[in-house]
Amino acid sequence: MTLYTRFAAHIDAALDALTANGDLPSGLARAAVTIEPPRDASHGDLATNAAMVLAKPANTNPRALADKIAAELGKLDEVASVSVAGPGFINMSLTDDTWRNELAAINDGGADYGHSATGKGRTVNVEYVSANPTGPMHMGHCRGAVVGDALASLLEWGGYKVIREYYVNDAGGQVDTLARSAHLRYRAALGEDIGEIPEGLYPGDYLVPVGQALAKEFGDKYVSAPESEWLVLFRKAAVAAMMALIKADLALLGIHHDLFSSEAELQAAKKPEAAEKELRARGLVYDGMLEAPKGETPEDWEPVELPLFRSSQFGDDQDRPIKKSDGSWTYFGADLAYHWQKAQTADALIDIWGADHAGTVKRIVAAVQALTGGKTRFDVKLVQMVRLLRAGEPVKMSKRSGNFVTLADVVREVGKDVVRFTMLTRKADAQMDFDFAKVVEASKDNPVFYVQYAHARVASLKRRAAEAGIACKSVDLSRLDTEDLTLVKLAAQFPRVVETAAAAREPHRIAFYLYDLAAAFHASWNVGNDRPERRFLLTDNHELTCARLFLGDAIGQIVRNGLAIMGVEAVEEMN
Repeated sequence: MTLYTRFAAHIDAALDALTANGDLPSGLARAAVTIEPPRDASHGDLATNAAMVLAKPANTNPRALADKIAAELGKLDEVASVSVAGPGFINMSLTDDTWRNELAAINDGGADYGHSATGKGRTVNVEYVSANPTGPMHMGHCRGAVVGDALASLLEWGGYKVIREYYVNDAGGQVDTLARSAHLRYRAALGEDIGEIPEGLYPGDYLVPVGQALAKEFGDKYVSAPESEWLVLFRKAAVAAMMALIKADLALLGIHHDLFSSEAELQAAKKPEAAEKELRARGLVYDGMLEAPKGETPEDWEPVELPLFRSSQFGDDQDRPIKKSDGSWTYFGADLAYHWQKAQTADALIDIWGADHAGTVKRIVAAVQALTGGKTRFDVKLVQMVRLLRAGEPVKMSKRSGNFVTLADVVREVGKDVVRFTMLTRKADAQMDFDFAKVVEASKDNPVFYVQYAHARVASLKRRAAEAGIACKSVDLSRLDTEDLTLVKLAAQFPRVVETAAAAREPHRIAFYLYDLAAAFHASWNVGNDRPERRFLLTDNHELTCARLFLGDAIGQIVRNGLAIMGVEAVEEMN
């Protein structure tokens, strides 16, 4: 039990006591009662809104209720003082021994400190990346890949069972184009001069090995054959090759999915038909006419009767077709069936999408709500594109692809950890610049460096202590004073940050927290430059040095745990 969960229990006990003596009516809902650090540290260590939340349903004055709750909390041995502020906020200052005990708990918890059981083992399906299998990963995919992977890890820390899924869009026109592009490279591998790549086909050199493999396997069998004989065969081979390329690119970032679902297999299994049947039975799909396009109506537009999903009943601005006029499934129709399939095996669904898909969020959220009867929580996280810069100037073409910057090129240049951490330094739906010079800059303005440097400093502290012959067989934490314990107060927030970030589905909060923790640690370290008695390593004071080494270990452990959530390694030395 962490400090925050323990004090949540203390507040519950205080409310139980007031209920028992008649100061509060029984049965009050307490879900909105919180325990958190005050916004202003001068107000204390912990604050609760219990009186503000419960006063109205209890038909009492919040300030008067706060005084009664404060009186109960003041009886706790861990509490040094309690005060009531404003209309009824309750602030608590804890004893130094309480913080020393929490410091010991951090070190005892080790790599498990910060894990939570709030998810109660519920299953969450996180679908991310899902790039079309038509080429290697580019930096347009990178941010969503990192956000999705870090979110999956964060949810696991929050006590959820997570399914990491990749949806392979291997049905439709784009993979037919891929097959035709591969056929062109196949002919080139057999010696044909194919000239310039025709407009509409994929021009990337990454298809050259695909063509060569097809030539080796089939010889010239399909050079002059009609498309109907080779399209499906080449499509399957090309998609398989692209997925192998994509998986290799993702592995460079340390990303591995549990499940790869195929759109083609979904349609072959008649899942869209099953979804349509289910929705028709519920009266949520009907045959109707689409509204004419807004603005000037195209000359070739004709009203066509199509099966429409009643998405307007769920907040969308109009009902949406699930089939095209030729009887094939719309992207929405296939996507609807895919999400219904996912909902069969998960309690909650999360999709990580590019911001260019914002217009389709309402309809798919509506569909999932309809298909699951509102029982399955479904979140769509939109991720903004990343602008690549060199010394402030936009990056041009990639030498490998000819028309985009590959993820592999970037990871090989600056490293996996730099890429992953940087992608989490902004909220996912905020614009981001990735400057190749700044992300490797050794300064506090570079969060990647600043957090890694904090961990490296802890490691160097341990090495220097060993070189000085300092061995700590036992540690007396009472040697740590209030100034030392300021770091513990921030470190102890880590479990709460994990829980709130998991609940909000926002992994960037971990990066923000680690930066604040690193800044506090560096500040404490730097105090020793002007005040030698505040240094972590004091060769003439063995007991205090051991206590501060113990404190440094705890900070290093929190940094490691936070970086583990982000998929970033904690370094021992900075080059």
